[in-house]
Order: sequence, then structure tokens, then C-alpha cells
Amino acid sequence: MAGRPRQFDRDEALDRAMRLFWERGYEGTSVGDLAETLGIGKPSLYAAFGCKEQLFYDALDLYERTYGCISPDELDGFATAREAIESTLSRNAETAVDPHTPRGCFIVLSAAVGPPQDVEVRANLTRRRQASLEHFERRIERGIADGDVPAGTDARAVASFYATVINGIAIQARDGAPRELLDAIVDGAMAAWDAVCARKTS
Repeated sequence: MAGRPRQFDRDEALDRAMRLFWERGYEGTSVGDLAETLGIGKPSLYAAFGCKEQLFYDALDLYERTYGCISPDELDGFATAREAIESTLSRNAETAVDPHTPRGCFIVLSAAVGPPQDVEVRANLTRRRQASLEHFERRIERGIADGDVPAGTDARAVASFYATVINGIAIQARDGAPRELLDAIVDGAMAAWDAVCARKTS
């Protein structure tokens, strides 16, 4: 009697797709690449996940749940805004060079540019990055209210600075930077905290 066919594990397949998109980006990953990596035919891939674009969004959702972006709850768990942001930067430096995953941040590195037909993909990534920036901004605003960030600080400017540092960490990691260098970047960014917070709202 022939053995029963192996049951399709959607969660496992999605994890594989996430890692492939993470490594190659949206435009650099074809449906054929996905079918081969997932070990299924294209019809089965479409039946399980819909189109490539939807699979990409599902992969991004999995990345956010598993490897984490900036979480408001996590940021609120620290006593001060400075501690919250420093911890986030340090965690990004650590995960960016995890030997078990592609280097860098999936959201930062996947499809910053692309052909016109991928405009919605780029817009989706922009919204995700914007959400992280806004989480930073709200935590800094709480720091102003709590008194651990100077009154009048331009919360948006501070949030934008540290979000830019996170983006830079992702690029440095993808280019092969060692953990020690990423930690030095974090240290330098946090050494600038007082100066960055000195910028006042107009």
C-alpha cells in the first residue's frame, strides 16, 4: 500500500516564503522561486496563499509577529523613553546578524524601489515603517509627559533620527558588518540623545 501523501503545512511554507522574500526582496523573488522553495506546484501555491503579493504581505505579518518590529507595549515596558529606544536599537543589532535568519530587517530591505506595477507593495512597506516611527514618537511624547524627556522636545524629529539609525543598522548588517560594529553604532546614537532631544518644536 502506498504511503499517505505528506500533509501540506501552511505555517511551515509561510516561514520558508518569508525567509526567501527576506533574502531576495519582493521583486527579486519569482513565483517559480517560491513554488520551488515551498516544495509545491504553482497551482497549489495560488490555492494556499492567493497571489504573490498576498503571500508577501502574509510573510511580512509573520515577520512582525515572530521577529518583531517596534511594539508599543514593549516600549511602554521601560521606565524611560531613552531606555525604551536604546533597548530597541540593541535588539535590532542583535537580530540583524542572527546566523539563523537572513541579515538585516526584512521590512527595511524589501522593495524600497521597484517597477510602477509594484507601487502598492512599496506603499505597504512604507506604512509599516511609518508605524514603527509613530510608535517611537508616542513613546517620546510619553517621556515628555513623564518628565524624562525635556519639555518642548520635537518628538517627531527624535523618533525620525532613531528610526533612521535602525534602517542603517539593517543595511550595515546586510553588507556584512559584525555585531561589534552594530553595537558601536547603537552606542554612538545613544550618546547623541541629549543633543537630539535639544531640538525643540517650532
